[in-house]
Amino acid sequence: MIILKSPREIDLLRKANKIVAETHAYLADKIKIGISTAEINKLADEFIRSKNAKPSFKGYNGFPASVCVSINEEVVHGIPDKDRFLNSGDIVSIDIGAYYEGFHGDAARTFAVGEIDEESQRLLNVTEKSLELGIKKAVVGNRLTDISNAVQKHVEGNGFSVVRDYVGHGIGREMHEDPQIPNFGPPGRGPILKTGMVLAIEPMVNIGGYEVETLSDGWTVVTKDKSFSAHFENTIAITDDKAEILSML
Repeated sequence: MIILKSPREIDLLRKANKIVAETHAYLADKIKIGISTAEINKLADEFIRSKNAKPSFKGYNGFPASVCVSINEEVVHGIPDKDRFLNSGDIVSIDIGAYYEGFHGDAARTFAVGEIDEESQRLLNVTEKSLELGIKKAVVGNRLTDISNAVQKHVEGNGFSVVRDYVGHGIGREMHEDPQIPNFGPPGRGPILKTGMVLAIEPMVNIGGYEVETLSDGWTVVTKDKSFSAHFENTIAITDDKAEILSML
């Protein structure tokens, strides 16, 4: 069931997502060669708590950390590790959730570490642009898969592939609510978009094939062909006029 949010609820979601956006901004200049993924997790955890919020992911279905840190071929759900360090040429995706006054915020960004190659930079650019194009379709009267199709067309038009096993989602009092939002598919299908819907749209894009697998830790999802993967996500609220991006400063 899709839960439409009231203006008051959207205001609380706006506050939760602002904390997520501030955490990403805080981490952005910390993403440097030599930092451990555990240190990234520690910094994020402390920052979120300093805002009187809690990390949404900590303990979620047993997840052991406060944020997901996924490097190179890792698509999502990377577990921070004190012995895992960022190297020049890496790309690192950081997925952050914050729980504030009964509501969740959620957003992901992929960062370059030091100097990255041209194809990796193009991957980041295309993935971020696909998110932007998907959000533009999140308007009253469109259907859910209009978002999905906009993402897929841009990604595949640039020679990359869209992960199919993981999707975006509704968000509110729960981290994951209906509807699921695939990043692929034909337009004009699924629920009609309405004012009050709050959605976390999150393309996950691979340089190679779209197939993924989960490592033995039970969490970390990687590309089967070990090609690099990027992940960008924003939480949006559908208003009468347009989509409001809640998770950007």
